[in-house]
Amino acid sequence: MTDEVKLYGFPGSPYVSRVTTALTLKGIKYEFVAEDLSNKSADLLKYNPVHKKVPGLVHNGKPISESLVIVEYIDDAWKGVPILPEDAYEKAQARFWAKFIDDKCTPAIFKVITSHGEEQAVAEAQEQLQFLENELNVKGKKFFGGDNINLVDIAASWLGAAEEALGIKLLTKDKFRKITEWSGNYINCQVFKNDLVPREAVVAFLKRRFGNA
Repeated sequence: MTDEVKLYGFPGSPYVSRVTTALTLKGIKYEFVAEDLSNKSADLLKYNPVHKKVPGLVHNGKPISESLVIVEYIDDAWKGVPILPEDAYEKAQARFWAKFIDDKCTPAIFKVITSHGEEQAVAEAQEQLQFLENELNVKGKKFFGGDNINLVDIAASWLGAAEEALGIKLLTKDKFRKITEWSGNYINCQVFKNDLVPREAVVAFLKRRFGNA
């Protein structure tokens, strides 16, 4: 039986791109259903009645919501390139840092945007990003997953695009050398050369989303 996979999303959304990245890593064929975020489809509202937002993955008629939950589901449902480590401790660490990005880094960066780059907000965001810099230093590798991309890399993939889109400078090379190197390694990862959502699409989405912030 052939799997039927549909992804409800909006092109360029950083959260949707997490899912497309996971699907690409696993080599999964899927149908992308583009959503109008100002007029969401009945299917999206049916499949994600709680949050009513993208991304939404439907696998053989079964819906899964929330980007990081979907990425973990993809890793469990399909064999191939692993997204989470097999070791229980390493898996817990990956989940911790992915959640840290969503719970700490993302709100701090959004605060920078809404405050128009207020100095204190920038300092608070950089304080959170320093934890990621330290974690990369501990790893001593190209990615948060070591030599290969894992859940944390996918969760953090939009950070560089946010700078470009919003004209904020958080990841200075002198202060965040490892994150800067990581961003380049991620963008140039061979597996994504033909399939990764173009950085330009994410930048355009963020400009539309926060252009008036």
